[in-house]
Amino acid sequence: MKVVIVGGGIGGLAAALMLHDRGIEAEVYERSEEIRELGIGINTLPHAIKELANIGLLDALDKVAIRTHELIYQNRQGQTIWQELRGTDAGLDMPQFSIHRGRLQGVLRDAVIERLGPGAIRTGHACTGVRPGKGCATAMFHTAGNQDLQVDGDAVIACDGIHSVVRKQFYPDQGDPKWNGIMLWRGACLWDPFLTGRSMVIAGGMDAKLVLYPIANDARTDGKVLMNWAVAAKLGDGSTPMPRREDWNREGVMSDLLPFVENTFSLDVLDPLALIRETGTFYEYPMCDRDPVEQWTFDRVTLLGDAAHPMYPVGSNGASQAILDARCLADRLTDCDNDVSAALLDYQAERLPATSEIVRQNRGGGPERVIDLVNQRAPDGFDRLEDIASHEELASVVRGYQKTAGFDKASVNR
Repeated sequence: MKVVIVGGGIGGLAAALMLHDRGIEAEVYERSEEIRELGIGINTLPHAIKELANIGLLDALDKVAIRTHELIYQNRQGQTIWQELRGTDAGLDMPQFSIHRGRLQGVLRDAVIERLGPGAIRTGHACTGVRPGKGCATAMFHTAGNQDLQVDGDAVIACDGIHSVVRKQFYPDQGDPKWNGIMLWRGACLWDPFLTGRSMVIAGGMDAKLVLYPIANDARTDGKVLMNWAVAAKLGDGSTPMPRREDWNREGVMSDLLPFVENTFSLDVLDPLALIRETGTFYEYPMCDRDPVEQWTFDRVTLLGDAAHPMYPVGSNGASQAILDARCLADRLTDCDNDVSAALLDYQAERLPATSEIVRQNRGGGPERVIDLVNQRAPDGFDRLEDIASHEELASVVRGYQKTAGFDKASVNR
């Protein structure tokens, strides 16, 4: 069996590795002329790390990432609303990693080259469409050398992101991604660690949230860590078109961001305004997703990752769910007894409902809804949290999301 993968992001590279692990040949076709380590920080959750560990990548990830110790939700005054241990510190079999997105992609890329060979990744190939078929599937590309190319495989897997050419072919009327009116700015800067040095803080209110966590620790930086930060600010109600096409690599403008940080957060862990001012280049991203669809699989073509279920960056689930997609896809193709179309439908049946529910929950704030809940009831802070919201009420939000997304303790350790 040979599988053609469209897109060399986290989902596409993970799919190639999972397929190879199951003895299935895979080729990755990426539109960029090289796979560079772009982006800022993300979190990858224990259920996804478990799948990467099962193919021997845990040591490589430990070298470039931080094992997240705890997650703390606070209001903008710095009062703690919810605090919990994460990953192995919470008794799970696998860690949660805070990691530079590009370094995660780099670990996957290097593993593909080492295990599948340097020819397994073809850069400079922009997908122009696919042709599903009963006996095979075809992906069409326009190359950096200005040539048109057709590649046949037993299956074509579209991992080409929120602007997926393949998804648009099957859903030509889907329109632009849906913007919820929130702009996200992200950056990273060498900074002194706070609390345990492996802590993650999400603070704020209805109009602006701040996310802080370290993503790398290098002994050569005099004890400083690479501190990832993100600010999400509400610019509208989502009824208007997004101001600019979303792109993780669009540089942000300080004067656009500062009004949402100045006189907004009062935190003990660090001074966010100083951190942001010290950061050089940072990036902006309108918070977008797409409506869940009823079908990913079309004969021998299917969607994976952001091409299938783009979601708001809430709850640390985007990259994690793409990795879970990749494992499920490889398992179904391994067991398919040469009925590739049926295997892709089985993959769809398992993954589509689960990810669609996460997309819907992320639109409501996901686990960060505990911040909004307390802020709505006590915008100026509180004397006793239990007078504002009970532990049981907050736990139902956080634990319920973990169970839906599949990284609760029972799911990871089974």
